Amino acid sequence: MQKVLVVGGGKGGAALLRTLSDVDFIELIGIVDILPDAPAIEEAKRRGIATGTDMNSFLELAPDVVIEVTGDSIVYDQIYASKSEKTLLVSGDTANLMVQLIEEKESWFQAWIQRQKELEAIIDSTHDGMIAVNARGQITILNASAEKMLKVHRTELIGRPLREVVGHTRLEEVLRTGESELNQTFQLPSGTEIVTNRVPVKNHEGKVMGAVAVFREVSELQHFIQKIMDLEDMKSYLQAIIDSSDDAISVVDVNGIGLLINPAYTRLTGLQPEEIIGKPAEVDISEGAESMHMKVLRTRQVVRGVQMEVGPHHRDVIVNVAPIILQGELKGSVAIVHDTSELKQLTQDLERARSIIRKLEAKYTFDDIIGESEQMQIAMQLAKQAADTRATVLLRGESGTGKELFAHAIHNASNRKYNQFIRVNCAALSESLLESELFGYEEGAFTGAKRGGKKGLFEEASGGTIFLDEIGELQPSIQAKLLRVLQEREVIRVGGTKSIPVDVRVIAATNVFLERAMEEKKFREDLFFRLNVFPIMIPPLRQRDGDLELLAIHLIRKFNQEYGRNVRMISPEAIQLLSQYSFPGNVRELENFLGRAMIHMTVQEQKLAPEHLPKFEFQRNQVHDVVKEESADDVNRPLKGYLADAENRYVTQIYQACGQNKTQTAKQLGISIRSLYYKLERAGIT
Repeated sequence: MQKVLVVGGGKGGAALLRTLSDVDFIELIGIVDILPDAPAIEEAKRRGIATGTDMNSFLELAPDVVIEVTGDSIVYDQIYASKSEKTLLVSGDTANLMVQLIEEKESWFQAWIQRQKELEAIIDSTHDGMIAVNARGQITILNASAEKMLKVHRTELIGRPLREVVGHTRLEEVLRTGESELNQTFQLPSGTEIVTNRVPVKNHEGKVMGAVAVFREVSELQHFIQKIMDLEDMKSYLQAIIDSSDDAISVVDVNGIGLLINPAYTRLTGLQPEEIIGKPAEVDISEGAESMHMKVLRTRQVVRGVQMEVGPHHRDVIVNVAPIILQGELKGSVAIVHDTSELKQLTQDLERARSIIRKLEAKYTFDDIIGESEQMQIAMQLAKQAADTRATVLLRGESGTGKELFAHAIHNASNRKYNQFIRVNCAALSESLLESELFGYEEGAFTGAKRGGKKGLFEEASGGTIFLDEIGELQPSIQAKLLRVLQEREVIRVGGTKSIPVDVRVIAATNVFLERAMEEKKFREDLFFRLNVFPIMIPPLRQRDGDLELLAIHLIRKFNQEYGRNVRMISPEAIQLLSQYSFPGNVRELENFLGRAMIHMTVQEQKLAPEHLPKFEFQRNQVHDVVKEESADDVNRPLKGYLADAENRYVTQIYQACGQNKTQTAKQLGISIRSLYYKLERAGIT
């Protein structure tokens, strides 16, 4: 089931709502418009579909598809900025085109039905006798006037060779030569003298498919000649329309016997005309023992959006079937068959892409970690030791120090490297969504739950590694469930009661001071002890003596490829200038500095110099300055309190330096907005 949100409540939104409501595999989770009385809003309320004026509350439900039909580029950009990475955004132009195509096909179909009624009425109401034969000379059409003139019953003649009915006839010659014979006199077996026009019937390739004789008594001939010719033109026109349609069309009579199919039907289903025409409807569009044609003939009700497989190749299609009723009398039914195999493939590709995004393969090894400083070598040595065990690892360090690289490297150096590596950002998802993603859910656990339920990430990572980034941001309810996984090595899905064993290696990472969080009852002590089995502290850049130049050279090579530059070296003066800065954002901030510098360099420049570097927005060595400001009385203070106070002062200083701009402050600190609000509150800033 695909969850779809429609933004825009105008006529286009209303038309799209009516169309999508008839598709079984689509769930409309809401209609949004700034006008509470917009057409689509009113229609949605009547259908019991959620509505609103604020799209953000619906985007939090993580719809699979958002269709923007306002046509406003600002609204489109707002949705794009706010939507989940997993959500597909369809523009207003595309949505409006879909609506127009649907309405145009419906209009054409109604016109076709009307034309067919006119054709049948004309044939039986004309005073001219009419006999049509196929290429084998067998009678296919014999109207009421011909029946009267021949003094026979037409039901006895359809399908019989024409020569058995009227003896020698020139229609056989017309079939052979493909030449018309106009205004020819002929005497019927009944003795009636007629004037007849004999015309071959040809397909679009010019091949003779049959012949038609239009005749009447000589005294009445002139009055109807023009009408007969018009009738022939109309028949050819209608047949050309049906044959040129890209939608597959199937028609049966009131008894469910196949009357016609068009070439598109044969292309889609693989069924040839001789397999359908004149055969019971069960060989046509049917599912199991039930034929859609027979269902419509039985109920006289339209059937829309029926998903099934048809033909010998079992093509996935959606079928719409409607009864043919003339003057209150049921005459048969007509079906329009749409190919959905491409849509199904697109849906599968989307799910596969979402899976790839979620289940990012570990792509880094210890060779990708740059650093020769003693502190970095100690961290890497501990990480390599951890890789040889299945122990839970807790990576600690400031934002931007490379905790995710270490997680990748540990997985790739372990005996689990050929199994799944799943990364989860614990701060990026809401509590309810994170719970269902981590532990899975059973069918019916909540509104919108997939049929059959869904595996959680711990189940999918079984045999491999799960990396829980920003573990310090977990809500207490999730912490309790995670503790059970670490203790019992089993999970219980949301809405379930059965324990499911999992064999998964956990690597967690955080830049949060967990000891302080435990004191404030925001992080469970028992979970901390389970996570802190093998702690690894990754040093900040300011403590990695000698690594700055190595990292700068590595990043310059990377940006040469990305930006098309040809920088071969960085000057000692530039290194000296960089070394005077404390880099609170660590390697991520260094990468940002060098990237900005190289963007503004020309292709010809080969040395990165001090003048290329952006101006520093903050005082250098801020953290060290904060430490120096501590008084001698702090010597006897506990380490936890000292570090917490230092962090509060540092966050406050950065916040003031950024002009109290929370977004800029969070970006400079390398933390999420959510974490910043927590730290500001702890520092007494509201």
